[in-house]
Amino acid sequence: MGNQRVYNFSAGPSMLPLEVLERAGAEITNYQGSGMSVMEMSHRSKVFQKIFDDTQAKLRALLNVPEGYKVLFLQGGASLQFAMAPMNLIGRTGKADYAVTGNFSNLAYKEAQKYGQISLAASSADKNHTYIPAQDQLKLDPEASYFYYCANNTIYGTEWQYIPETGDVPIVCDMSSDILSRPVDVSKYGVIFAGAQKNMAPAGLTVVIIKESLAGHELPYTPVMMNYKTMIDKDSMYNTPPCWCIYMLGLVLDWLESKGGVEGMQAIKHAKAQMLYDVIDSSRLFTCAVDPAARSDMNVVFRTGSDALDAKFVKESVEAGFTNLKGHRSVGGMRASIYNAMPTEGVEKLCDFIKAFDKNN
Repeated sequence: MGNQRVYNFSAGPSMLPLEVLERAGAEITNYQGSGMSVMEMSHRSKVFQKIFDDTQAKLRALLNVPEGYKVLFLQGGASLQFAMAPMNLIGRTGKADYAVTGNFSNLAYKEAQKYGQISLAASSADKNHTYIPAQDQLKLDPEASYFYYCANNTIYGTEWQYIPETGDVPIVCDMSSDILSRPVDVSKYGVIFAGAQKNMAPAGLTVVIIKESLAGHELPYTPVMMNYKTMIDKDSMYNTPPCWCIYMLGLVLDWLESKGGVEGMQAIKHAKAQMLYDVIDSSRLFTCAVDPAARSDMNVVFRTGSDALDAKFVKESVEAGFTNLKGHRSVGGMRASIYNAMPTEGVEKLCDFIKAFDKNN
């Protein structure tokens, strides 16, 4: 391979923008004349504090985070939030509502059951998670401490195209796989969280955006490291934060701004996804089982209907310079994860490859 980069369709950790990697590479041994790498810096140093503050400010600006909300840079992945959210929020009424529309919301639903009375507000399991429940299909409890959903389902290729109406009940949303790909009205949420390794930075950073008034009501046995209030009070620096990943996020946010911000990215990513769905829908061989109204712009799932042909497609795709197109083991088939960093050219080449495979088989 030498210097050749592949088109990496991994669901996460996923590809990062080339410009970002090159900039990080240029600064890796000596960050802006400091004489050291960001990887070596004290998190209490002035030079790192500036990286931290700038990154936080950029994220607030790009997502229009309103007053009264705090941006936290934590660790433990989105999966730690499956416990952290209920531990901090469920104490109000002891109850919460969960919508299960895929693998990760199901894991979150199971985890939350340790901390209170959890109701299933909706589930798409009846159709193998190929659709997103409509507003009138949500069974909502006005007594719930919060309502929980996962915005984009990486394994099943579905994405919520609306924000649920929950009255006075705060919404907790896992946006790991579509954050920064479309504008979000943060004021409609109580907590938004996201593992960084799909659209933001390398693995190791979890971003939480929380309405500050929700913190400070944690269950008495909540570990100090999992207490939102502690992390708000210490500005994510109760202990050493994931410094390198925070720096990388800052570089990604600069790149995103150069692409027209979140609004610019929304147009780019939707065009990429539409192109791919059109090719799949017009092929003779390939199908996408997902309800068109719920199709994800981030993870496109498709299959031939034959396991042998699917395997052949994956094998030939690797030889053609594409990687990670095999579907998740729980569903099979193929999956192209086309997050923000995937260039349009990569999707165009994949479309050409799909057309050629369709014709030859």
